[in-house]
Order: sequence, then structure tokens, then C-alpha cells
Amino acid sequence: MKKRPVLFLALSFVAVNTLAQHKYSDSSSFPTYQGLIMAGYQGWFNAPGDGANMGWNHFAKNGRFEPDICKFDFWPDVSEYAKTYITPFHLGDGSPAYLFSCYDSTTVSTHFRWMKEYGLDGVFLQRAVTAIKDPVNLAHDNHLLKNALASSVQYHRAIAIMYDFAGLDSSARDWQLIIDDWKYLVDSIHIAGRGNGQTYLYHNGKPLVGIWGVGFPERHNDLRATAKLIDFFKNDPVYGGCAVLLGVPAYWRNFGNDTEKDPYLHELLRKADILRPWFVGRFNEDSYKMFEGRIAADITWCKQYNIDYAPVVFPGFSWHNMHPDKASAQIPRDRGRFYWEQLTGAIVEGSKMIYVAMFDEIDEGTAIFKLSNKPPSGSSKFESLEPGIPTDYYLYLTGIAAQMLRKLRPLQTDIPLPAFK
Repeated sequence: MKKRPVLFLALSFVAVNTLAQHKYSDSSSFPTYQGLIMAGYQGWFNAPGDGANMGWNHFAKNGRFEPDICKFDFWPDVSEYAKTYITPFHLGDGSPAYLFSCYDSTTVSTHFRWMKEYGLDGVFLQRAVTAIKDPVNLAHDNHLLKNALASSVQYHRAIAIMYDFAGLDSSARDWQLIIDDWKYLVDSIHIAGRGNGQTYLYHNGKPLVGIWGVGFPERHNDLRATAKLIDFFKNDPVYGGCAVLLGVPAYWRNFGNDTEKDPYLHELLRKADILRPWFVGRFNEDSYKMFEGRIAADITWCKQYNIDYAPVVFPGFSWHNMHPDKASAQIPRDRGRFYWEQLTGAIVEGSKMIYVAMFDEIDEGTAIFKLSNKPPSGSSKFESLEPGIPTDYYLYLTGIAAQMLRKLRPLQTDIPLPAFK
């Protein structure tokens, strides 16, 4: 059998790459993750009457939403939302408490306006396999995405897709669901094909796609199937040509206690453009000192294989209302000091990009958007920001850290004072 000439193979690769590029614009107004602080954006909160037909989604627990049962620990500050929904909860003065719905375009617009006002560079919009499998959830997520894309343009914030392996089983059908979903986003929503001034986040000159849950034992990982998924995003002749970010366990480098022990994992990770280890819940303010040095060592490993690195920072953690057997404020915020320690620590250890968990996740107490200092009273225990801390403090800290990351202001290890209005 004749061997194909090297020139023929090279021309074939160019032809494939060119075909893939027809699906995407050549560039973006956000051409790289370098120098940016991005956050995760769930956007999964709903209210009865919002049009999504999902009830109090992610507010309710087991279908119930009443003063003694719910699923989130922080009540959002809803004073700036154009549309809110009355709840069964009451504030301390007896007046009814209200919540927002992410199905409303005005809610998404408000969130992106805050990102611009405070200096958060943009968000990764989460798309979980669980939601892709369910037609009602998928319709909500597609509606949310269209509104988020419009708001990202209006406020000039970066946006990217993050696939979450939540709900994934090892069947080939589930892997194909992700591939088919991306094809839909490309062909129907033109996710990264809106011109070179678009706001979809690029990296290394390519649209960036995130995949979260790689290497976690409880995520039903099939590492070799994940390799095929990565290959699709990077090399498919029509839909390839993407850069890939992999969300991995905190102890991925030394196969620690949160990590799949298969040695193939490291071979798989070398296929990535960016690694993003999940640090949420791995330390608190006291134990963070023992964690110092890990980011620098991770970056050293990544540099050997020309991979970039985005550590995760988070403001605190609390999920008492979701799991009443758990203590409230399991990882205290300490007036922003815990968050600031991580932001400055990541910069000092050499990080060029940062991922915040999360913009809006009040379920697990990791939200950095505006939170109420006067949550409802009653049987459900809601956390509030400490006395004297304004509702926008974590957005304020994020914006200052973004300036330090880009060296637009000197590194400041002492936490800035609250921005009182």
C-alpha cells in the first residue's frame, strides 16, 4: 500500500482547519483568558409565573418552598431588579420578601451591568448534562444563553460555555449529547461566529470551551471517552478548532484524595489548553496557609507542556438549608478576608488568569453578586454579610483584584476597605 506524501497530509490538515474556521469568527474582542478574572454563572434560579414553567427552581427543596424549607443560604439583594416575585417568606418588619428569576432578560442584564460596573471581566455559563437531558431545563438554558449573549455585548463582558459532567453516565449517548449540544450552539445560536468584535472568549486564537468534572471519581469519568470529546472540540473537521479548558480536582497533580487514580489522567490533561483545579471546600482561612505553594507547583507542571492555568477562588461556603445536618457558614467569609487572601495569593504565586466560584451560587454560599444584609426571619437560617459590609463588597474586591492581575495597580495584600455608598 502506498504511503500518502507528507505534503498531502499537511494540505489535508489545512483544509480541515479552514473548514472548521468557517463556523467561527477569526477572533474576538476577548482574544485571550490571560489577564482576566472570570466567574462561573449558574443562572438556574426561577420563580412561578416567569414563563419557564419550572416553579421555584433551585430555591425550593424537594418541591417545597416555605419559611422552614428551602435550598439556599444567602438571600440576594433584589433592590435593583426590574422584576421580582413575591415569596412565602417575610422580612423582619413583616413585609413580604421577593426573589428574582434568571428567565427574565432584565435579571441577566442587571447581572452583566454589575460585572461591568465593578470590573469582573465575564463569566463561563454553565451547561450541565443533567439539564441537556431534560427538555424543560434545556429550553430554559437556551433562553438564558441568548439573553446572556445579548447582555455580554451590551456591557462588553466576556462569555464562554462550561460543560458540567453533572448527570453524566458512561454511556456513549451522554457523550454524544454534549457534542450534539455544541453543534446546536454553533449552527443555531452562532455561539462563536458573530464577527471579530464578538464577546465570546477566545484563547490561543480559538473559541474557548470549558469541560468541568474531569478526573473526579464520583463524576463517573470515562477518561478515554473524555479524550474523544476533547478531540472533537479541538480537531473535528467542521466543529473543531477550539481551545479547551478542563476543570479538574484540586489534587490532580499528585493524584490526591479527590482525584481519579488512573495514570492516564495526566496523559489526558496534557491535551488541554488550560487546567482549572477546583479548590472550593478544600481549605478555609486557617488551612489556606498549608495550601500555599500548590498553585506555583501546578503552574510549573503546566509550563512543561505549554498549558495555561486558572486557579479557583471562592468567598466562603455554606449549605445548611440544603443539608440541615451541616453547620451554617462551614467556611466563613470573615468580612472578605478569606476571599482576598486567595485572590492575592493566586497573583503572588504566578497566576495569569483566575476563575471565581461563583457569580450567583447562593445555594452553596459562594455567590459574589449583591447579597442582602437583611434576609427573611423564620425557621430557615439565612446567612448575611457581616455588620458594616456593603452588599456589593465582593464585586468590589473582584474588580480591584482584576486591576492588580493586569498590573494596573500595585499588589495590595491588606484587604481594601468596603466601598460605602
